[in-house]
Amino acid sequence: MLLTITAEGENAAALSFLLHKHPDKLQQVELSVGAASIFYPECRKEKVTAALLLDIDPIGMVRNAKNFAGKDFLLGQYVNDRPYVASSFMSSAISKAFSSAMNGNCKEHPEFIDMPLALTAKISVLPAPRGGELLIKRLFEPLGYTVEAERHLLDTQFSEWGYGKYFTLTLKNTLSLKDLLSHLYVLIPVLDNEKHYFITQNEVEKLLQKGKGWLEQHPEREIIVSRYLINLKSLVRSAFEVLQAAEDGIIPDTDNEAEQDELTKIEDTAAAHTQLQKVKKERLHDIRLKLVTEKLKQSGAASVIDLGCGDGKLLRLLLKEKQFTRIAGTDVSYSELEKSQDKLHWNEMPEKQRERLSLFQSSLTYRDKRFSGFDAAAVVEVIEHLDPNRLPALEKSLFTYAKPQTIVLTTPNREYNVRYENLSAGKVRHSDHRFEWTRSEFEAWAERVARENNYTVAFFPVGEEEENIGAPSQMAVFTYGN
Repeated sequence: MLLTITAEGENAAALSFLLHKHPDKLQQVELSVGAASIFYPECRKEKVTAALLLDIDPIGMVRNAKNFAGKDFLLGQYVNDRPYVASSFMSSAISKAFSSAMNGNCKEHPEFIDMPLALTAKISVLPAPRGGELLIKRLFEPLGYTVEAERHLLDTQFSEWGYGKYFTLTLKNTLSLKDLLSHLYVLIPVLDNEKHYFITQNEVEKLLQKGKGWLEQHPEREIIVSRYLINLKSLVRSAFEVLQAAEDGIIPDTDNEAEQDELTKIEDTAAAHTQLQKVKKERLHDIRLKLVTEKLKQSGAASVIDLGCGDGKLLRLLLKEKQFTRIAGTDVSYSELEKSQDKLHWNEMPEKQRERLSLFQSSLTYRDKRFSGFDAAAVVEVIEHLDPNRLPALEKSLFTYAKPQTIVLTTPNREYNVRYENLSAGKVRHSDHRFEWTRSEFEAWAERVARENNYTVAFFPVGEEEENIGAPSQMAVFTYGN
């Protein structure tokens, strides 16, 4: 299996300094199941390519791989793709061969560590599950990569056999080398979903360490965490507890100020996880959903639709309220609807409860007759994921055509971003946010939409307000015809 990393442009030479590998030398790193060779196929002033080639010993792999996966059939340990595909073996090789670069160490040229480089990574070959190309793009594109995934025939001599699950993957992005390596370290085994060693709590800490700064806000973080930890529920739950605690930059709600201050100082994820078990906190997302539920109840609505329901957290709250006799959830992502069904325990749900609820796939920017006929609609942290030029389509779909009596809509408050220490000035909270509005910008938009569609609108803070900057999130409640 082969990984090449190419840097282009005037700073291309930084690649060899960061990797701590001289272009004129062939170097090798011993692995538990073989060896990794590092060499430079190309080294010019404005283009440098480093290659990492793994030579896996099949016999050594069977003897030394503690959690070897080829046990599904009698000869599985000897007839398998492990020596030829990028998997956890590749992640281990990256970690060992390029440890200094991945950890951000470069004593000779520290200015190169965080320098954005024009990088191209090519992996030959990478296995992927069903729907492989789509999953690859869902994993890498939110991180800013241009993705080329070339799928290979099972056998070039027998094209009628069709395509297999193997891809040659080319990724292009402008970013620091340490970020590229951390992305590859985590996401290669996510696509393969097999590990050559036992998965323990240590793997949770590795995942959170290597994913720090990008995994927290990745739109597919649930898939990443679950597949990286091979769906071991206790470990997956442990990882989500830490990630969810950090969602939206939440500060714990506690009367003990000293304990709160101590928590905010903790940077190490393992230590944070331990401390978070001691400090009970209510996340902003939970506060938001409770407030949305409260406003929907106050409206007197009997039927509610959650537009952009995601994995169904609001739906679970609505189902607990007898007032709502008909509930629907819709999302543009089919995988999110599948998660929602799973978390709602759809198959085990009592028949009467199931009759109250419907789920369907749709987009809020297109007119859909199924949006109509509800007393109220919830649009929770959705609009900021749309390109601004798509907002008029949302306005028509929701306010002009569907026209529920009550609309409860929330979105982040950009003014509050100054409270997030790890958020650079001018940056948005989530990589998929297309914009974030100040309170005045949100109110101006909402008032115009209300005026044009015969609604009145009232505004509410979501989360604890601070002087001059407001609350972390903001809510508008639209009422038709008043």
